[in-house]
Amino acid sequence: MIKRFNQLSFIIGLFFIILSLILIVGYLVSEALNARINLYSGVLFLAFGIFMVMVKSGE
Repeated sequence: MIKRFNQLSFIIGLFFIILSLILIVGYLVSEALNARINLYSGVLFLAFGIFMVMVKSGE
């Protein structure tokens, strides 16, 4: 597991997953009409974060 933390793609993936969760939760608790952009960007960030976490290093 420590080796995974040394891979930049894993750290970037974790960052985007955390950011996407913040955006999705913000969409769920907000009652603003224009808050859908948070949902769209949250879902895209989540997909990108999962992709980055799953990318294998070329070692």
